[in-house]
Order: sequence, then C-alpha cells, then structure tokens
Amino acid sequence: MRVSHLQVSDFRSWEHADLELEPGANVLVGRNGQGKTNLVEAVGYAATLGSHRVATDLPLIRHGCPRAIVRVAVVHDGRELTIELEITSGKANRARVNRAPMPRTRDVLGILRTVLFAPEDLALVRGDPGERRRFLDELLVLRAPRYAGVRADYDRVLRQRNALLKSSGHARRAGSRGDIGTLDVWDGHLARHGAELLGARLDLVADLGDHVTAGYAGVAPESRPAHIGYRSSIADSFPAEYGTPGTRADREVLHDALLAAMVAGRDAELERGVSLVGPHRDELELTLADLPAKGYASHGESWSFALALRLGSYELLRADGNEPVLVLDDVFAELDRRRRRRLAEVAAAAEQVLVTAAVEEDVPDELVGARFMVAEGKVARHHE
Repeated sequence: MRVSHLQVSDFRSWEHADLELEPGANVLVGRNGQGKTNLVEAVGYAATLGSHRVATDLPLIRHGCPRAIVRVAVVHDGRELTIELEITSGKANRARVNRAPMPRTRDVLGILRTVLFAPEDLALVRGDPGERRRFLDELLVLRAPRYAGVRADYDRVLRQRNALLKSSGHARRAGSRGDIGTLDVWDGHLARHGAELLGARLDLVADLGDHVTAGYAGVAPESRPAHIGYRSSIADSFPAEYGTPGTRADREVLHDALLAAMVAGRDAELERGVSLVGPHRDELELTLADLPAKGYASHGESWSFALALRLGSYELLRADGNEPVLVLDDVFAELDRRRRRRLAEVAAAAEQVLVTAAVEEDVPDELVGARFMVAEGKVARHHE
C-alpha cells in the first residue's frame, strides 16, 4: 500500500498543494512553520478521519474559507483508489471514492492505512488514560474499519444513558421514581455495544503486546523490559487471561459482566449522573518491569515507549497482511543516535515512508528517496 498522489485545497495553511509521491522514502524538508506537517496530517486524516494534532476538524480549514479539500490517491495490490474528503465548517463532512459519493464519510476507512509517529506521541505515555484509549481505538479501526461504527454506537448510547442517569437522579432526589424502566433498556444497549468494544480492545492488546515488547527492546536494549496490559473497570468479572497473548475474549461473558456491574452500581451512578463502568473508564497500562511508565519512566524511556507503541502497531498491521504507510513527523531531531538508527532501519524497509524534517541533516542516510522542499507556501521536488 502506498500513496501516489496528494492534493489539498484550503487545508490548514495551504491554499493549494499537489505532490506526486514515490514508493520508498519521501522526505519533506522545510523550516518550522512552513506547512510540511500539515501535508502529512492530510494523509493521516484520509486514513483515520482524524488529526493527530487537534480533536476537532475546524482548525483544519484554512482561515476564512468555508471548506477544505483533501484528495489522496492510494495504490493497493496494483489497484488505485482516490479518496476525496470535503471538510466543512458547521456541516457534515462529505466523502467520495473515485468521484462516487459515499453514504457516510467513514465508508472510506480501510482504503488507506497509516502509522504515524510524531512529537505529540509522548502523550501516549505521559498523558491521560483517554490518550491511550484513543490509541487503541484508532488501531482497532485500522485493523477492521467496522469498529468505527461500534465505537460511534457506544459513544451515542453512553451519551443517552448519562443524560437519563442525570435526569433520573434529579427525579429520585425530588422524591420521584424517575424513568428507571427506560434506564434498564439503555443498560442493555450499553452492555451490548460495550462488550463488543471491550472484547476487541482485549483481543488487540493480546495481539499487540509482544510487538511492543520487542519494539522497545530494539530501541532501548539496556532498559527494563516494557509490557502493555489492559485494566478494565469490570476486570474482576471476567477471566484474568483475557488480553494476554493467544487468548480471545468471549463477548457474552463481557456482556453479562457489564450488565451485572451496571445493576450493582446503579445507586452510585444515579447519585453522580454518569456511567461508572464500561470501556470509557478503562486504561491501557504501560509498564517498565513492574512499574508504571507514567511517573517512573525517564524522558528517554518515555520516548522509547511511545516509539515502541507505534513500531508495534506497524508490525502488527504488517503481520495482518496490510502493510501501512509509515509517517514520521519531525521525530528524528528528538531521538538520540541509537533510536534514530533503529527507526531508520524499520523505515528503510517500508513500502512507503513519509518523513518531515526541519533540515536535511536530521534525516538518516538510510532514507534515500524523493526529496521535497517546503517554503513560502510552496512545495517542490528537489532533484540532485
């Protein structure tokens, strides 16, 4: 899989940009603030329908413009598909594939797969649990796009149930029974969608764990061994081996456990007006030896763990038979020589890698390929 053509209009700082990309390494060089990250961000958006830098789409539209356009031509197994995304302020985004409108924007997911490593990834180790849940869910969708729908359904039901908990809690404090019967119905919906999402995350952690451990050992061989695990809000209600290599989580077991936990915790949930059990309360645990990486890892170890999570994702997708495009956004300047060399070895073997750097000296010699100079609102192929 590779991107053969990228075109953006009114995306971030770019009024217009048009790049023909090559197999192998494609390196975009330019001073900070010239827009090189915006270009690889557009590629990542076509793969995930999200940005690695912001939580909403509005900042992706150039200031003063009504919409942004991203077009990406993807070559996969000799077949070319062109994704076109129209990002519109205040309206639903629209998607086309080979000019044909898609019923939903998420129907483009799976056409392009990317694994992106950026300075923001330090938050995977040092940030809040939501950062790590987002990492898992994005990787889930890359492996199997249908999980975008599962996550959307879960979020929708969670919002509805929280609203009902809040209103029913107010009613109960006022001496009324509230709409408890309707709450039973939403418990069932949340248990069903939650079991699907929780089971998929547990299976993902089971598959990803060894890749992350190996990736960390490759970039920090002298450090303590790294491991990942999944901590669930209902962990005491299902087998402890779920989420470990070679296992698969039983969705029925998870469904029953979630439902029982909601029944047991109903008084507390009504009192607080929020759902206290479910995948939205869970945590991807990162450990070095037996200590949590957050709080105990040094700056270098945190970088190594973040890099291992991305390298592990890349290797997992390759093992699935879907080698992704590797995107390295301004990361080589942040790494020491050993980590740079290890990342360069992986990148050099990739079918396609997109690299951004402020200066050419930041790019390892192993990444020989197309060079693009980015400056003053223009991007141009550099020929030796």
